[in-house]
Amino acid sequence: MNMPLKITKIGNSAGVILPKELLAHLKAGTGDTLSVVLTPRGVELSAAEPDFDAQMAAAREVMARRKRALRELAK
Repeated sequence: MNMPLKITKIGNSAGVILPKELLAHLKAGTGDTLSVVLTPRGVELSAAEPDFDAQMAAAREVMARRKRALRELAK
């Protein structure tokens, strides 16, 4: 899929309007959250995983509790 997207001004920011076909491919819609990852080839855009925030909160809690052990393992 190769489609040009135009960057437009939205207040003090900039935005891109995603065509209906691209949203369908991403299985995303208005109000959904997208995940952006920088790769060696450019930018990868995907639908955000719904439980990602909960998983990250759990990981941060474990890392905070086991800070000394993780520091030792990193040596």
